[in-house]
Amino acid sequence: MNNNLSRTRNRAVVVAGLGIALLIGVFLSPFASQDPDGLDRVSQDHQFEEKAQEDTPARQLPFHAVFDEYAVRGVPEGIATPLAGLVGTLAAFGLAWGAGKLLVRNDRPTDDDVR
Repeated sequence: MNNNLSRTRNRAVVVAGLGIALLIGVFLSPFASQDPDGLDRVSQDHQFEEKAQEDTPARQLPFHAVFDEYAVRGVPEGIATPLAGLVGTLAAFGLAWGAGKLLVRNDRPTDDDVR
């Protein structure tokens, strides 16, 4: 019985964490600064922005045709960034959950092992 309680608590923490991440990704992403970030800003400040490689390896990936910077291409501007936040959050969660399932072995006895 204690195992079920622990599993229920774990599930609640995961669902709550995913919910909070989705809220941030969808509802707060439109308020992100439009100023250049990190390397973009440094390259502008030091005038080497025009030397950037236009055909980067990231542009060869299959999902590059869907996403443009932090937005989804072909979608109205008002929902492009929140939609990218939604898709990105779910993709990151899915990858982390899948990796966890593959890498963490479940050594706990199940109900079938007890019988």
